[in-house]
Amino acid sequence: MPEILVRHATSMDLNNVLSIYNQGIEDRIATLEVELKDIDYMQNWYNGRCERYSVLVAVKGDVIVGWASLNKYSPRSAYDGVADLSIYIGRDHRGQGVGSILLAALEEAAVQHGFYKIVLFTFPFNALGQGLYRKHGYREVGIFNKQGIIDGNFVDVMAMEKILN
Repeated sequence: MPEILVRHATSMDLNNVLSIYNQGIEDRIATLEVELKDIDYMQNWYNGRCERYSVLVAVKGDVIVGWASLNKYSPRSAYDGVADLSIYIGRDHRGQGVGSILLAALEEAAVQHGFYKIVLFTFPFNALGQGLYRKHGYREVGIFNKQGIIDGNFVDVMAMEKILN
């Protein structure tokens, strides 16, 4: 079985990143986004980032099986040391350790870029995601009740955080 390697994403990876992101949107387990994205959206997202906000891909053999990013938490300078994260794993690779490998690499990148804290938002029903984050030392901060609407239904969102060493 090929080893999973993590590297910085390049613009050549964006079609694969987009495909995995759209799976997360379709599956309604990882984001409040409800409309599928296109390559123009993904290119604008990627090109609008500075180096500090890393985008990583997990590669198994020659296939991108997941991706993760550090995102700006707030435009206020008081929050410059806090990053929000995104992690998306391809459907066929969920529950196989890809998330742990990506999260460890993302935390390392966060420390290298001067972040002291990572926050994330997940659905309370996403047990697989919460298990990943708890395993890596994230703690639940609280639940935002009726934080969004997906397919006409209110959804709650759980906030989690980790102070980095």
